Amino acid sequence: MEQMKSAVPNLASKLGKIGNKTAEGEKTINSIRVLSAEAIQKANSGHPGLPLGAAPAAYALWQYELKCNPNNPEWKDRDRFVLSAGHGSMLLYSLLHLYGYGLTIEDLKGFRQINTLTPGHPEYRHTKGVEISTGPLGQGISSAVGMALAEKHLAAVFNKEGYPVVDHRTYALVGDGCLMEGISGEASSLAGTWKLGKLTVLYDSNGISIEGSTDIAFTEDVAKRYEAYGWQVIDNPDGNDVDAVYAALKEAEKDTERPTLIINHTIIGYGCDAKQGTAAAHGAPLGEDNIKAMKEKFGWPVDKDFYVPEEVYENTKKAIECGAAAEEKWNAMFAEYCEKYPEMAKKWNDYFEGNGYNPWEDEELFTKPEKDLATRQTSNQALNILCTKIPNMFGGSADLSPSNLTIMKNSEYFSPETPAGANVHFGVREHAMAAITNGVALHGGLFPYCATFFVFSDYMKHSMRLAAMMKLRVIYVLTHDSIGVGEDGPTHEPVEQLAMLRSIPGMTVIRPADYGETAAAYAFAATHEGPTAIVLTRQGLPQLAETGKDACRGAYILRDSKKEVPDLLLIGTGSEVKLCYAAYDELQKEGIDARVVSMPSFELFDAQDEAYKESVLPKACRARLGVEAASPLGWGKYIGLDGKTITMNTFGVCGPYKVVFPAFGYTTENVVETAKTLL
Repeated sequence: MEQMKSAVPNLASKLGKIGNKTAEGEKTINSIRVLSAEAIQKANSGHPGLPLGAAPAAYALWQYELKCNPNNPEWKDRDRFVLSAGHGSMLLYSLLHLYGYGLTIEDLKGFRQINTLTPGHPEYRHTKGVEISTGPLGQGISSAVGMALAEKHLAAVFNKEGYPVVDHRTYALVGDGCLMEGISGEASSLAGTWKLGKLTVLYDSNGISIEGSTDIAFTEDVAKRYEAYGWQVIDNPDGNDVDAVYAALKEAEKDTERPTLIINHTIIGYGCDAKQGTAAAHGAPLGEDNIKAMKEKFGWPVDKDFYVPEEVYENTKKAIECGAAAEEKWNAMFAEYCEKYPEMAKKWNDYFEGNGYNPWEDEELFTKPEKDLATRQTSNQALNILCTKIPNMFGGSADLSPSNLTIMKNSEYFSPETPAGANVHFGVREHAMAAITNGVALHGGLFPYCATFFVFSDYMKHSMRLAAMMKLRVIYVLTHDSIGVGEDGPTHEPVEQLAMLRSIPGMTVIRPADYGETAAAYAFAATHEGPTAIVLTRQGLPQLAETGKDACRGAYILRDSKKEVPDLLLIGTGSEVKLCYAAYDELQKEGIDARVVSMPSFELFDAQDEAYKESVLPKACRARLGVEAASPLGWGKYIGLDGKTITMNTFGVCGPYKVVFPAFGYTTENVVETAKTLL
């Protein structure tokens, strides 16, 4: 069967002469510009500069190259388009309107208003056709690397000769700001290393940032930098020349090993003579008079707002029809593929729809080891059970896999030579790693995870925040979780990071006490829509008989009082649960009837009903002690005004963990003595 890609490169021959040198092409480009400027003016807020300058490049891509079907935006073999410069969102909304994604003129008029489909920056799951939430510069291009990574891996897993069922490209449109951000450099370096030849980045190089000319802070040779990363670089001196942009896009397709950076030199705010080429065009409405003058320059009806000529819709309709035909052709090929390779059809369904595996019913997953283990070790055990049952797990570490213990033993490492490998070397690039993992999750078909030392989650925070916002199913494996790091000292001993992650809406943070709770954390992560951070120890911990699946309730009783209302509550997380566990026995000897509560996840406990919360932490018991080797921030709602914590109010120190923990009061004796002061 002929290669599927033939359905798309011949678009140009179907659509006739390319470029803005045709009347319909020029009118389509100017429709994008005018719609964008008018929506921003109506909102009295927004960024007109990029839509006006980048409209020709966007038109060349969407009209002639982008393989997509607006009638089925979830088509698995569609090309992905990422607007990394998310502040230029009206460019994307204008395209989505013109190319059949259901955005109406009324939607455009609601730009940046509450409860509309056109928010100030693109939002995933909110607007049909938006592949990713963007706005924080550098995140989009970095996640686009993840999408291209997923495509390359899945193509190696599924494609058969004559049946390229995974064969699509990832496109990102970036601005100067995206390429200033360090995260984009990290991700671009990896894209070159991985030889992601189906990644094309269109760089809208207009030389302007908010503060003025980019020369004030950005003078490097970007082309040479990307060549050094291992990219093909194509320089287009005139970003208004659609023919040149199209030729560059075709040239990018020819290089199957190198990702491509197309540098389109543009004029910010093009068409607005009073502001174009200046910072004034970047982030503020153009003004009614300037829009009127721009319309006159483009030969546009001055007295018609949000006007689109009928011939523009007829023009974009051709591209829409070609996209529908491309999917129809793919569907026919995929049906043949499934008939010829039924085992691959089942595997495809397992990857994209799930294979019905229920980790909560997996006896192997919940069988505890019989020796003390660090929870990073129990994590390795759980991960390697899970990946044999969930075949599409995909991930790795920021050059720390021997310490994070995140290698899947049943798979090779991903590389240009072994793209079917599911273990990933991210190198020392925590920020890019997290954003790339977002892209893998957004692409679909894979269940990704990434790992590093917990203290370096600071580098990952913004990408983790976006994962929570987009409800992406991602696992963060964060080891070396406290002052237990020991000899590496305070630079490597996380103190405030638990509070930071817990403060992110939609992020589930789980700090298990042993294998039973670690297995529950992985089972939860595998069945939850949204990101999960599993926070793990470096040092060994005992296996506690009472731990297990109840950990998914966030907090539960490990050792109970004989009284209806306990004398006091000992609440611990992670490695400190064992201190509460041991303190229980000492308090019993003194006639103090305590209850030990393990609280691996604040978020999961907060989600329980009031009756369950009361059964674990009864309001009548006000003597409460929280024990955690981290900041006390967030503990107040669990211990109340009368409670106390043994927590960290300073940074840690360097030394063996068996010395460091007692130095900060993390001993059974201190837990007992502090608890007694509550009575």
